[in-house]
Amino acid sequence: MININNMMNKITKLAVVTLLLVSLPAMASDMPDMQGGSAPADARDPHAYADGQDFGPLGHPHMGDDEIMSGVWFNRLERVQANNDTYANAYELRGWVGKDYDKLVLKAEGDVDEGKLHEARTELFWSHANSAFWDMQLGMRNDSGVAPAQNWLAAGVQGLAPYWFEIDATAYVADQGRTAFRLSAEYELLFTQKLILQPRFEANFYGKADVERETGAGLSNALAGLRLRYEFSRQFAPYIGIDWLSKFGETADMATVAGASVHDTNVVAGLRMWF
Repeated sequence: MININNMMNKITKLAVVTLLLVSLPAMASDMPDMQGGSAPADARDPHAYADGQDFGPLGHPHMGDDEIMSGVWFNRLERVQANNDTYANAYELRGWVGKDYDKLVLKAEGDVDEGKLHEARTELFWSHANSAFWDMQLGMRNDSGVAPAQNWLAAGVQGLAPYWFEIDATAYVADQGRTAFRLSAEYELLFTQKLILQPRFEANFYGKADVERETGAGLSNALAGLRLRYEFSRQFAPYIGIDWLSKFGETADMATVAGASVHDTNVVAGLRMWF
């Protein structure tokens, strides 16, 4: 039977975190303007600049929010060499279908080792543009791989922060009172219009320990990486890079007991593309 009290507690926690995350764009707007000043309120409205004009028997011109669009973006599709000279494959992709203001967004990230999915995170969101630079996202997440599967309810924001940082912040709630928070940030440094260095940071936090998935409470793990890519075109860009991964707190203790490393340095080579 469904436990109504537990379900209401989950929804309440998710609602509180959603309000906090949705307030991030407003807080960011109070910071110094580094993107040409404050955007107008209708900056993402494809019909905002016709001034009410009628364009003849065909009506208004065809705009970006008139039809459903879709796309797939592979941010990372790479071969990974760990510091113990083992090799694996990794991927990170995003797909979307919808209009400018509202769309379905798929996010997927994982590692494949010796032909087996080692660890994966797959998320499906309804994404709504609630300001010029920010989208609010509500949906669910599934963790899979060699560890037992885990499903989460999810709420977050994604967008462009001052100083041109790309931010993705999401909070999660699951059964048995489990909570989690994931923060990722990326930045692009252009040496030329084609040669680009991309620093990347990611951190994961958990509200309580999960021995089966070898994650502890608090800050569980963090990643810092660099990727240098060359864009033959915006749709096709090979790259090389390096990642530094660390486990912390209870997660690090679990890794030590299991004989796994706490700190890893991975060299990567891959391809970034979209269509």
